Amino acid sequence: MVATILCFSGVALFCGCGHVALTGTVTILENHFSKVTSDNAMLTDIIQLMQYIIYGIASFFFLYGIILLAEGFYTTSAVKELHSEFKTTICGRCISGMFVFLTYILGVAWLGVFGFSAVPVFLFYNMWSTCAAMKSPMANFTNIDSICVDARQYGIIPWNATPGKACGSTLGDICNTNEFYLSYHLYIVACAGAGATVIALIHFLMILSANWAYLKDASHMHAYQDIKMKEERELQDITSRSKECLNSYT
Repeated sequence: MVATILCFSGVALFCGCGHVALTGTVTILENHFSKVTSDNAMLTDIIQLMQYIIYGIASFFFLYGIILLAEGFYTTSAVKELHSEFKTTICGRCISGMFVFLTYILGVAWLGVFGFSAVPVFLFYNMWSTCAAMKSPMANFTNIDSICVDARQYGIIPWNATPGKACGSTLGDICNTNEFYLSYHLYIVACAGAGATVIALIHFLMILSANWAYLKDASHMHAYQDIKMKEERELQDITSRSKECLNSYT
């Protein structure tokens, strides 16, 4: 339950905040860094593709979290208490092993997503710190227009984009816009959501591994009990036949 709630919360934060932050980023670039639509057409297409991917991630992890929650319930001792017979099959153990492998792959993938989501946080932080330095009373700049942030050097927009950079008071105006403030903080929350999802998947991985070991031990225990019951039955048959032979002889 804890892992499922953490997974749902992390994915919801990442997908929701990331989607809105990407929209705000496009608005900032189109209004201040690349005013010619053809210059940032490829970037716009990539951001739209990323937003569609976000839709897919949200849908997939909603279903996957429910499946893992159900799998966790059905491989705990509660099932053994509810049913008189608790038997495991090879298919059930294979399904549990498949979930362990798939969760491990998803955990590694989300580590990459977590690192990738930190990139826009770093870029926005650089811009925010530049604006804060210009506004600081301790700063002593002779020419404030020489302080610039060039979006082209990050590879976000092509080098032929105009104006491509923001300097001085223009840069300060960008930092004061609602789009910048909202996008910056939403990227931080999205990065935190990705980190929470990584923690949830690690938690799921530990739970699935423990459940798989439980199923394996339960199967061995049932095999031992079957052999034991068979031997006891054979021993009883031998004892009853011996008594019959002794009675007939007597």
